Amino acid sequence: MEIVNIKENSEFLSEYIELCSYEWGSKKTKLEMQKYVEKRKKIILNDDKVISILGLVDNNILIGFISLFKYDGEDRKDLTPWYATMYVKKEYRDRGYSKILNDAILKEAVKLGYKKVYLKTELDNYYEKFGAKYVGKLNEFEKLYYFELNEE
Repeated sequence: MEIVNIKENSEFLSEYIELCSYEWGSKKTKLEMQKYVEKRKKIILNDDKVISILGLVDNNILIGFISLFKYDGEDRKDLTPWYATMYVKKEYRDRGYSKILNDAILKEAVKLGYKKVYLKTELDNYYEKFGAKYVGKLNEFEKLYYFELNEE
């Protein structure tokens, strides 16, 4: 099992984009998805919004991923960076892989020189187990958290 940089791996980048679309986007036909993936690849590789995308891979199979974005949505663009898109495929859940991804993205943030990482979520009492601290309501549906980063 290893952590890989998805931005540097075209095969995993395509799968990342598809899985994000299925999880947080709208339904697409196969042709629409192909066009969408190609468009998103260009944006991800050429825009500075996406700071990092890390994937958890086992035997060349993408198990899950997590991202670090410059901003996440329109709320609180004054805060940066944002912990985003943590995802573990259904068949691999409840095995501690989200903790591995969490630790990897926080280490990446430290390596990049950040002191805090922000997070928005609709989930209750999930990210606290990873050390996230509650700030308050971000909007009608989401709560704002942050991780305090320590150099190790």
